[in-house]
Amino acid sequence: MTNMANFADSTARFRIRGDLGGIPKYLPGKSSPDAIKLSSNEVAHAPLPGVAEAMAKATAQANRYPDIVNVELRKKLAEHLGLDWEQVAVGVGSSALCQQLVQISAGPGDEVIYPWRSFEAYPIFVQVTGATAVPVPLTASGHNDLEAMADAITDRTKLIFVCNPNNPTGTTVSKADFDRFLERVPKDVIIALDEAYTEYLRVEDTPHAPELLHDHPNLIGLRTFSKAYGLAGVRVGYAFGDEEIIDALNRVALPFGVNVAAQSGAIASLEANEELLERTEEVARNRDIVSERLGLPRSQANFVWIDTDQGEAIAEQLLAHGVIVRAFPEGVRITVTSDEETQRLLEAWEQVQI
Repeated sequence: MTNMANFADSTARFRIRGDLGGIPKYLPGKSSPDAIKLSSNEVAHAPLPGVAEAMAKATAQANRYPDIVNVELRKKLAEHLGLDWEQVAVGVGSSALCQQLVQISAGPGDEVIYPWRSFEAYPIFVQVTGATAVPVPLTASGHNDLEAMADAITDRTKLIFVCNPNNPTGTTVSKADFDRFLERVPKDVIIALDEAYTEYLRVEDTPHAPELLHDHPNLIGLRTFSKAYGLAGVRVGYAFGDEEIIDALNRVALPFGVNVAAQSGAIASLEANEELLERTEEVARNRDIVSERLGLPRSQANFVWIDTDQGEAIAEQLLAHGVIVRAFPEGVRITVTSDEETQRLLEAWEQVQI
């Protein structure tokens, strides 16, 4: 983590905000030329040939700017979601849209509530705007504690993130619990339902943002093409909900941020939606196998979670046997991918000693 004094020191060369020292520096993940990477929740398969072809064709005209308002992609997404295209915003991954939600809603003196541990960028996005982060611990079972999150609301609360399925624990919230939560949140507080892993859900009793928007205009859904659609490298995600909120998101978006390859690849992916989602069946099958072999709770995302204080030791042992995973202070997250990579993971796990 960066030393905050480096920023706040009166002898510093430039007038950089002193509070930015509290934001951790990005450190590259561990790498090994012969190891499989199961640390970033990526898919193992390359984009479909038709998707790759569409992106290559788009970049052949890279001398031209992309559509600054992403009209064609927003219309395709609206059709996919059953919404009007003005209800959809596109961003440089759903991460960028998370940050834009904080930017349009909260500043110094305002509060943003989020579950913890959850998506690690939530507190960073809050600090970037100068707002106050209000992390709410997960339940003992690793679920978003919606009751505690509702209890944390004050008159300064402007935005609440709910991660479903939760990253990194893979847990979901129930429809009944989420309905009760929606009723407790003031109607002028934005609720961001982060559904980055929604394509991997195999349970019925969990909310889906498109089904709730009509009755809850303060609800915004967030999804991405980085996970199930396999476009992590081109960075494109989307938000959807009330037109007023979407319009505000678009006003703070980075101009021309979603490049020509991303727009074309996302459109082609939507056109091949069924074929792409068939790939999620392999992941869902393998995550259940991994959960059973490792004695873990079932996940609803493309990863499994080991709740342990020995995360670094486990990660080091797996790396020694050719598998890269992600260690956190509270545990280890292991991405689940193809049959071949899953077999390599299970063979490496046999060598782990805890």
